[in-house]
Amino acid sequence: MKVVNGQEVIQLFETWSPKKLACMDNDPIGLAIGTLNKQITKVLVTLDVNEAVVDEAIANGCELIIAHHPPIFRKLANIRTDNPAGKLYEKLIKHDIAVYAAHTNLDVAEGGVNDLLADALQLENRSILEETYAEDVLKLAVFVPTAHAESLREGLAKAGAGRIGAYEACSYTTTGEGRFRALNGANPHVGAIGELHVEQEVKVEVVLPASSKNKVLKAMLNAHPYEEPAYDFIRLEQQTNIMGLGRVGYLPQEMTLREFAKFAKTQLDVPAVRVVGDLNSTVKKVALVGGDGNKYIYTAKRAGADVFLTGDMYFHTAQDAQAIGLQIVDPGHHVEKVMIAGVAKKMTALCTEKKYAVEFVQSEVHTEPFLFV
Repeated sequence: MKVVNGQEVIQLFETWSPKKLACMDNDPIGLAIGTLNKQITKVLVTLDVNEAVVDEAIANGCELIIAHHPPIFRKLANIRTDNPAGKLYEKLIKHDIAVYAAHTNLDVAEGGVNDLLADALQLENRSILEETYAEDVLKLAVFVPTAHAESLREGLAKAGAGRIGAYEACSYTTTGEGRFRALNGANPHVGAIGELHVEQEVKVEVVLPASSKNKVLKAMLNAHPYEEPAYDFIRLEQQTNIMGLGRVGYLPQEMTLREFAKFAKTQLDVPAVRVVGDLNSTVKKVALVGGDGNKYIYTAKRAGADVFLTGDMYFHTAQDAQAIGLQIVDPGHHVEKVMIAGVAKKMTALCTEKKYAVEFVQSEVHTEPFLFV
């Protein structure tokens, strides 16, 4: 197993939940406290960071905490160690424990908070509630000698070009003739200096996400026999890698709102839920947003949801939902605790694949501030 530092751990984490997925203005994600330039052997995964969680990290010998809720949400005017927040930061620094926050990017990521909630509710045929991220699509057209076309296509596919939906290595090829005259100073793969050369060539066309352009270009140049390949990148109208906040899906079987509320309470391991709507009505299609989803009630209604599950529902927003005929189940904001086991499991799998010697510890501290009596 390989001994790694914090940078390597977080780089691996961001292959799954990159910062570019964050969908809240000025979302304070990333490294919040400490440094990643140190060896990491244990990581504590938690929803929140409070003093009990920090004590837990110290007791477990963790050098890094990955949290969903950022411990520093707004800009600090000062750090005073005679108040709770300042004491918390002081303890983290004194014990050399770094804190990294993955907030709305973890909500959006495939397999992140919203998918974990949908898994718990056994939702089928899922879709995104609101799209927040998409990449432009480019088309690469490159001319290559016929004998080198196959190796070029293989190189492009390995670099991620030619992926369309559930298909990979997609390309289109047309045949033709390439003409050129090599001038003094050239080192032509075929043909002679000063002579017009005709070569049997093919044009290979592949699509790729715009973010992969540099990687694909490098792969094309490495696989191409010419010192001056002829190629074009063309921006297309379509988009790819569409991702977003919230999920919409179907329950395995229809149930009443009362039954769904009890089901959600059990599946999400919460002591109580608040409900808006007719408890005897039937529900099948569910929309959900982890955390505060107040501004998405109309989005959920347009999606055709029978019920919208989200936390921190405001009184007047609940009245608005009732007025438009959208039923609500509110399990509380703390329901996002599903990310603790989810992140630990995902990162353990990624690190095992990379042979990283890192252990992920699931926080057992209960950070829900509300009690139900």
